[in-house]
Amino acid sequence: MSEVESRLAALGVSLPQPVAPIANYVPFVTAGGLLHISGQVSIDENGGIKGIVGEDVDLATAQEAAKICAINLIAQMRVAVGDLDRISRVVKLNGFVQAGPGFFDIPKVLNGCSDLMVAAFGEAGRHARAAVGVYRLPLNYAVEVDAIVEVR
Repeated sequence: MSEVESRLAALGVSLPQPVAPIANYVPFVTAGGLLHISGQVSIDENGGIKGIVGEDVDLATAQEAAKICAINLIAQMRVAVGDLDRISRVVKLNGFVQAGPGFFDIPKVLNGCSDLMVAAFGEAGRHARAAVGVYRLPLNYAVEVDAIVEVR
C-alpha cells in the first residue's frame, strides 16, 4: 500500500473504481510530466450529491460533495499512474459549484476537496485553485472538480 493510500485509509477513505466518461472524452491525459484529469462530479456508490447549493444542498453537504470529487480524482490518479506515491505535486484544481443565486460561499465548498488533497499528499497536496459558481452541472451534480498533477 502506498503512503498516500495509508493516509487515506487512516482517514476512513477507500478509493472507488472510477466512473467511465459519459460523453466523448477520456478520463485523463498525460502530457509533459503532467496528468490532466477530467472533471469528476460528486458521484459515489450511493448515487452522490445532487442539487443546487444554497437551495437543495447546504454548505456542509456541498463540502462533502467536494470531498467526494477529491476521492474520485485520486481514484483516477491511481488508475493513471498505479502507485499514488508517484504524484509529486497537486498543481491546480478547478472547482465548479452548482450554486443558487444567493449562494456566495463557493470557496468554502471547494475546501472539501482541497482539504482532502492536503491530507492525502501532505505539502505536495497544496495547490493553486479556481472556485467558480455555475448555473448547471452535468446530471444535476452539486460539485465538479478537475485537476492537474505532476507525476514523477
